[in-house]
Amino acid sequence: MTEQVMAAIDGSHFSEGVCDYAAWASLALGAPLTFLHVADNHLQSLETDLSGNIGLGAREHLLEELAKLDEKRARIAQEQGRLMLKAAQDRAIAGDVSEPSMRQRNGTLVETLEELEDEIRLLVIGKRGKTAHEDSDHLGSNLERVVRTLHRPILVVPETFRRPTKIMVAFDGSRTTRKGIEMLASSPLFRGIECHVVMVGADTGDNTSQLAWALATLRDAEHKAEGVIRAGDVEQVLRSYKQEHDIDMTVMGAYGHSRIRHLLLGSTTTSVLRGASIPVLLLR
Repeated sequence: MTEQVMAAIDGSHFSEGVCDYAAWASLALGAPLTFLHVADNHLQSLETDLSGNIGLGAREHLLEELAKLDEKRARIAQEQGRLMLKAAQDRAIAGDVSEPSMRQRNGTLVETLEELEDEIRLLVIGKRGKTAHEDSDHLGSNLERVVRTLHRPILVVPETFRRPTKIMVAFDGSRTTRKGIEMLASSPLFRGIECHVVMVGADTGDNTSQLAWALATLRDAEHKAEGVIRAGDVEQVLRSYKQEHDIDMTVMGAYGHSRIRHLLLGSTTTSVLRGASIPVLLLR
């Protein structure tokens, strides 16, 4: 089974960014690209009490009409999804991606991605979905569930594509983030991209040694790499460093055993992703 870049689109304002970042990743990795649209047909039931004073025949007729309406909505949603997939496919082809494929499923996004997990090399998804309030500071609920459920790298992207030239790696010396450094060093996705390794904590001998290992690993793979150790709040340190160095993408591990852990298991996760104006790659 060939692993592929899978891009989840739903017609939100983030869909174009998802398409473009997925196309970039597909070309860089030399991996097939698949666009996925999932139509959730579990429509909210009418909250009206149909057992009132209307006659049984009228009640049955109303239920039949509601069933027909749900069926019609499902057909429309499926057709909308097909058109979105075709538009995404055309956009990727215009961006030099060869033969991107399309998949359409009914159900929930999380359940569908769980079923397809073995086929996914990288999942590309927007910060919020179509059903989220456009002016909301909250992440889409689907995204939060996907991050907690899948064990594949997940690239969370903004609305507009910007080709990455500098990435920032949140590094804490844990097994997960060390594995992430090794992955970055060997992955064609980051070939020619400048790497900045940021450790948040005290400038101890152990942290200095861990940072030196990370930089040596990246430089041995011919990456231009630099790194720092800074004390302070994890989120604030990463945000300040990103602004100072014009970083194009943040990379962090999904699990760890230090304060970085809370970025993806606690409230800080939502805060970091919500406030990000650049893509965030979550490594599993």
